[in-house]
Amino acid sequence: MTVSTATDNWQQVQTDSKAALSKPIVEFIEQCRAGEHPESQLIAVLHEVQAEFGYLDAKHLDAVAQLMQIPAAKVAGVASFYHFFRLQPCGKFMINVCLGTACYVNGADRVAQKIMDELGITWGETSSDGIFTLEGSRCLGTCGLAPVVMIDEQIHGNVTPDQVPLLLEEYLKKARAEEK
Repeated sequence: MTVSTATDNWQQVQTDSKAALSKPIVEFIEQCRAGEHPESQLIAVLHEVQAEFGYLDAKHLDAVAQLMQIPAAKVAGVASFYHFFRLQPCGKFMINVCLGTACYVNGADRVAQKIMDELGITWGETSSDGIFTLEGSRCLGTCGLAPVVMIDEQIHGNVTPDQVPLLLEEYLKKARAEEK
């Protein structure tokens, strides 16, 4: 009986890591690694991964760590520290409720609560059907329309809690129409 004591599985780790990412991202990582201080490109690499996959899955983070030769804890720390990065899939539609002063004073908290009640989610969560993700924003720059809800890139102004069910239904219809 022969017992192998080899522990070098770098080739397999590289192969698995490359398979977890797309070819353009792997090429981008290789370009970063060829330059000085490749670790300084970590945020740029994570942006590329999120742009392609919509969020940063654990397998993506591990692949980036392996291919960039940066400790996995550091990669996960950067991904979880910055608000821009998502560690879970997003819904088809992103709902942003403005929580800036003008919106808050005009009832944005009540609008947000109605959205949460209707969808059964809270901040940063995605509805069980995968259609909506709820986030808050500090200011959307449309104070004259307060309170404001932005769904994807569409601004909805002077929103009241009573309008929320109709607003959500409008986007549900869009999602169903796109499925057909």
